[in-house]
Amino acid sequence: MDVMSSMRVSSSGMSANRLRMNTISSNIANINTTRTPEGGPYRRKDVVFEAIPDAKNFGEVLNKEQSKIARVQVTDVHVDRGAPIAKYEPHHPDADENGYVYYPNINLMEEMANMIQATRAYEANATAMKAAKGMAATALEIGR
Repeated sequence: MDVMSSMRVSSSGMSANRLRMNTISSNIANINTTRTPEGGPYRRKDVVFEAIPDAKNFGEVLNKEQSKIARVQVTDVHVDRGAPIAKYEPHHPDADENGYVYYPNINLMEEMANMIQATRAYEANATAMKAAKGMAATALEIGR
């Protein structure tokens, strides 16, 4: 694997985890949102990652060693279709005729754990990118 391939793989991981962090932030920010433009409470979102071969051109696709290397790509943002949480709050403006208000089915502790995981994955990819950059700089120093 050349240095540029490792940089492409690391940058794809950083991009994917940045989108995951944005999605988690949206979930946390909307944990009490009972009204959306689509109607009803906010729906929790999750990012779906997929491993794809890191190949720029057809020649790299045919190279056996190169085809083992995979970068990550976000393929979908899944919207949770689970039932919202009903709470009895008859004086709330969004209460139904029975006095229930429907809140998003979001577990704050789960979102915080996901946020820590996304942060660590982003940091690991940034460290790998920095190492690849250092290797490239060292290789250029050899030529002096």
